[in-house]
This record gives sequence, C-alpha cells and structure tokens, in this order.
Amino acid sequence: MANRHLARSIVLQTLFEWDTMHASKKEAHATLDRNINEFGGDGADRPFMEALLDGVIAKKDDIDLIITKAAPDWPLDRIAPVDRNILRLGLYELLFADRAQVPAKVAINEAIELAKTFGGESSGRFVNGVLGAVYKEIGEPGKDEQGKKKVRREDLPLEKYGGAIVYAKHDGQYYLALVHDVFGHWTLSKGHIEQDPSPEEGVKRVVKEELGIECMVEAQIGENEYVASHPEKGKLRKHVWFFIASADFEPLTLKKSGGLDDAKWFRLTDILDLNFYDDMLPIVTAAVQKLLDQARARSAVAGPGRQS
Repeated sequence: MANRHLARSIVLQTLFEWDTMHASKKEAHATLDRNINEFGGDGADRPFMEALLDGVIAKKDDIDLIITKAAPDWPLDRIAPVDRNILRLGLYELLFADRAQVPAKVAINEAIELAKTFGGESSGRFVNGVLGAVYKEIGEPGKDEQGKKKVRREDLPLEKYGGAIVYAKHDGQYYLALVHDVFGHWTLSKGHIEQDPSPEEGVKRVVKEELGIECMVEAQIGENEYVASHPEKGKLRKHVWFFIASADFEPLTLKKSGGLDDAKWFRLTDILDLNFYDDMLPIVTAAVQKLLDQARARSAVAGPGRQS
C-alpha cells in the first residue's frame, strides 16, 4: 500500500505553493507533478493525491467559511499559510472524503502530524483545537463504529453532558431557544456537567453560560449513552441527559464558541421548518408535544372564552 502520509505531505506542499502564489488549478497540478517526481518515489499514489488536491480546491470556499467560524479569533489571513492549508486538507478529509476510506479520527490525526512536522511550535495544538471543535459539532462521526479489539463499555472513561430544550411564553405563545452551528443545523444548548452536583444543576449552568439567561429545569425528557472516539483520548463513553426548562423571554447572548454562530427564539409553529440533526429530532419532538399538552390542559381548565 502506498504511503498515504507521504501523499498528504506532497499535497500539502502543493497547496502551500498554490495558496501563496495565487496559482490556478492547472498550475497547481503542474506543481503537484513536480512534487511527486521529486518526493514521491516509485510507490506514489498519484490518483489519491490528484483527488485530494482537486477536492480541497473545489471546496475551498466552504472550508474557509468553516475555519472562520471554528476559529473566530483568527482571521484567515492571519493564520500561517502552512497551518491554513493543513486545516483545509484536514477539513476536506473530515467532511467530504469517503469515511470508509478515511475515518474521522484518521483525518484529524493525520492533520495534527502534518502540523507537527511542517508547522510551528503551536501548530499541532491549533490544528487539533479547530478540527476537534468541528468534529464535535458534526456529531462525532464514527462514534458507533466497533473496533477490532473489544473493550468493555463500563471500562471506558465517562464524560457527562447535559442539554436542554429551553422554552418561554411570550404574547400567549410558546417559544424555544435554539443554537445554530457552523454546518447549518439548529440544535440544543449542551455542555459538560462532570463537575456539577447534579445533571439539573449542570444544565442550568450550561444554559446560563451558553445563552446568557437563567432557566428553571422542570423535567427530564430524554437520556442516552454512546461510545465515541476522541482524536486524542481514544474511545470513551458519553452520557447525555436532556431536560425541558423554562425561562423568561429575554434576549439571548450566545457564548463565543468555535462550533456555534447564532442563537434565537423560535415559535413552536416555526420549529418544523428548521434543519435539525436526526438524533435531535426525537428530543425536540417530545418537548414540543409536552408543551402542546400543557397548553391544551390550561385551555381546558380556563374554559371556553378565556385565555390560558
């Protein structure tokens, strides 16, 4: 099998020249040919390198937007050219490559190794931080894949998360507070709660930190646990508690975060038009049904002709 790490190194050198010289795609392929002849050797996987180069160039605008959102403190032109193109290469493989050929963990680890080899002293940490943030926000692909070596689930490290459907009542209507990620999905406010005395207290803190509002946790609405693969920690268990929580209808102040770019209140009637992740739909649907049941119950108590 050809050395894919060497192939990625050659493509990175080509991307660096293409980027800094503002070269065309045709000129980039000429550069790739030169680099393959100089560094590739007899086992060079030319089709792999050509496909990788073409893919990064074709998706450049999309990838650059993700870098901008995932590293808001670093304008694209302030990122070192080597690091910038390592991120482009890593994000292309993480988001657009065939996952059966390039698992998410491999894409991230390969980019980190390139950063350590070709970048500066802090490049590895920087690349790992950006790709790690994106990896989490896209739902950690490959988290359910089984490795060859079986490890007992209970022996894996445990990370605890809490998430909330936050609702408020305003002008006689229910609203939900949702956050938006850099990939165009609306989702729930969620975060680590390992250090909190209870999942409920953890969720209150997470909502306050992420949305800037106080909430009152009312009831648990879902819970699940799954095995995930972290690019540095390896396999671990993630246990997530989901709650429904009430709050006052106040302006939301989104915490500056690598994976999120917006937070808004939505009327229940508008929820179905939003783009959710598949695994979030049952949680959101259960919360909406619970609120609708509450509204019907209050209307029945209030009687005809009266507002709840």
